[in-house]
Amino acid sequence: MSVSPPVAERELLSSEQIERTLRRIAHEIVEKHDDLSWLALVGIHTRGVPLARRLHDLIAEFTGHSVATGELDASFHRDDVTAGNGRGPSDRRTRLDFPIDGKSVVLVDDVLYTGRTIRAAVEALFDHGRPRRVQLAVLVDRGHRELPIRPDYVGKNLPTARSERVNVHLREVDDADRVVLRHTEGE
Repeated sequence: MSVSPPVAERELLSSEQIERTLRRIAHEIVEKHDDLSWLALVGIHTRGVPLARRLHDLIAEFTGHSVATGELDASFHRDDVTAGNGRGPSDRRTRLDFPIDGKSVVLVDDVLYTGRTIRAAVEALFDHGRPRRVQLAVLVDRGHRELPIRPDYVGKNLPTARSERVNVHLREVDDADRVVLRHTEGE
């Protein structure tokens, strides 16, 4: 029987801090879009979806305008799906109940790391039409990019070591709102 190495965990954002951060991001999105009728928020599965819905609700609260909101499964476009890592495409669905042609689409995700998920999401998005522009909103940018991808809206920049993990917990998925940094001894 092997013993797992101890895990050190530190909370980076509390529920209240996540709420404040999302309010700020929603204000920034509104400020950069003069005509909200052309704006669409698209959450990347899994935790980007509830974040996009929360941003939708905040923008509606601030402006009285309900912007188009959808969900995107980028797993079929991942470059590591068949890389022998045991990961296969998911059964999650893409839901875009509006045309994206000519829209300003803000992709929403929880953590930006290497950029590979975002690359896959852009490819998946273009399977559904041709937006006027695509922007990116993330709750946490942890660095270590492998592709030339940069977010337009960032909740928290967090330089990390590769041995660390940033875990986002959202009440819609995990029954709690918090962001934690995990480091396993010996990794």
